[in-house]
Amino acid sequence: MSEALTPLTISRPTISARLKKGTTRIHESIDQRVMAANPFTDLNRYGLFLHVQYQFHAAMKSLYQDSQLNGWLPGLAALSRLDAVEADLIALDKPLPEQPPAVSPQSPYAALGWLYCCEGSNIGAAFLSKAVAAIELNESHGAAHLASPSQGRATHWRRFRAQLDSLKLTEPQVIDAIDGAKDAFALYHRLLDATFGPSKLH
Repeated sequence: MSEALTPLTISRPTISARLKKGTTRIHESIDQRVMAANPFTDLNRYGLFLHVQYQFHAAMKSLYQDSQLNGWLPGLAALSRLDAVEADLIALDKPLPEQPPAVSPQSPYAALGWLYCCEGSNIGAAFLSKAVAAIELNESHGAAHLASPSQGRATHWRRFRAQLDSLKLTEPQVIDAIDGAKDAFALYHRLLDATFGPSKLH
């Protein structure tokens, strides 16, 4: 008697896993670029870092307020850190930079990639929030935008990824999201170069 065959279950990578794999190289280059800028050596250089942060988060403000994206990712509007960056600039008597143009992803799926990049930076902020202690700043003064989300960084990131992974995207839409995330990292790199000077990294 032959045994019944059990169909193979093929596990496909999640959307967030695809985004992570598709942006690893550019993400690592951004991490290296930030540290090469030495933003935590003194208040002046940290002020430049805040300038970059403000421009990036201000450019993305419209995505956090987008009704379609909030329908896909409930609670998104409350996640923007722009107000916290602005509070840090004010606390340190730094002028607010000129408002940059809003980003315009090629599709709402590309916008998901932009948000993946921005929300993922909360994890990296764990290291940065400790680095600012060297210039006597903390989440209560000058580094509010680096503070951990109320539910903790890991929990926040898991919840965001779970929302993202629950979306039913086609392969072209996932590719759009990956391209959007790459564009977000590329914008941040341009802002760093414009503020700190061209990178010497190769």
